[in-house]
Amino acid sequence: MNTATSQSGPRKVAILGATGSIGGSTLDVIARHPQRFHASVLTAHSNVDALAELCVLHRPELAIIADPALEPLLAQRLRAAGVACEVASGHDAITAAAASALCDTVVAAIVGAAGLDSTLAAARAGKRLLLANKESIVMAGSLLLEALASGAGELIPVDSEHNAIFQCLPGGRSHLHKGGSLQASGIRRLILTASGGPFRGRSRAELAGITPDQACKHPNWSMGRKISVDSATLMNKGLEVIEAHHLFNAPADAIEVLVHPQSLVHSLVEYVDGSVLAQLGNPDMRTAIAHALSWPDRIEAGVAPLDLAASAPLAFEPPDLTTFRCLALAFQALRAGGDATAILNAANEVAVEAFLAGGLPFLSIADVVESVLTELPSQAVVDVQTLVERDRLAREAARRVLRNAC
Repeated sequence: MNTATSQSGPRKVAILGATGSIGGSTLDVIARHPQRFHASVLTAHSNVDALAELCVLHRPELAIIADPALEPLLAQRLRAAGVACEVASGHDAITAAAASALCDTVVAAIVGAAGLDSTLAAARAGKRLLLANKESIVMAGSLLLEALASGAGELIPVDSEHNAIFQCLPGGRSHLHKGGSLQASGIRRLILTASGGPFRGRSRAELAGITPDQACKHPNWSMGRKISVDSATLMNKGLEVIEAHHLFNAPADAIEVLVHPQSLVHSLVEYVDGSVLAQLGNPDMRTAIAHALSWPDRIEAGVAPLDLAASAPLAFEPPDLTTFRCLALAFQALRAGGDATAILNAANEVAVEAFLAGGLPFLSIADVVESVLTELPSQAVVDVQTLVERDRLAREAARRVLRNAC
């Protein structure tokens, strides 16, 4: 059923992380289709000014700032601007909004483990979940899939690579609803493409003195600082491998990564008959967001048409797992099973934060992650509370590694 057009009125979209790059791209698409979509809930971490400006433009029913100390300031700014919307604050308010009647679609774009609870809440409530927070599924993939099954909602990935795979699979993720596997659908491999980041082709020796500003200068994509560093280390691609495993019921051995510097082929699906389907487009997140918002329809996204004749030749190469060890560690954690991927994610978040603060060399990010994976062997994923505790232990272990390294 085309739920985007069968319901009365426009879709009500909650954008969790509205002031980030995914939030901005989503709001741009929504603004192009006011008859189809309305941004009903907007949230931000601490940027009151940016959130207030977005509320002026999009007039949501609810605005939430994650930091409770900033709620009075947000309310004041909105009153001064003549915006009559409810104001709330805190983690619990965001989680409640994701499951509320204020929205039927939730864009999960809060960076890091902080987005887990609201993502699970949206899934349990049966929302159409546009997943941009890969850490949620990396940390708690099995729990998220259970929540989706109980809520009978839809999950459509917004990461360009997973959205590309979704588009190249028969019926998106429909084979999973029947308990199917990739092999049962005639699929041999999922092939995720990676730009290679800003340091593609460099040796470990050349990366010894890399600064945070250098690591955040991605050649093709405009992203936040944390995800930009993950792209530079290839950890971002490792997290996407784990995400693909959960999203498409794909074993680790059926997932491959290819470096594709042009970022025009966003991912590929290889079938057992030798066919390979690929999704191509200019590197612009609005393509995946527009697809996910309107699926199964297609709508204008504001993205320039792809001119292959004018594009550089398309090149592909295997990733350098010796220099960019984070990708290898992600595959290692996926094969270990249990909560190893949550341990990997927590350790990486702490290490990247230390690097961005100038307290850790670029190449040592992988060392911290590897040390924590060794210290905390994987355990079965039981529930969110246990997972949160293991996440805390992993972060403590990572900080201890950092202190010992100083």
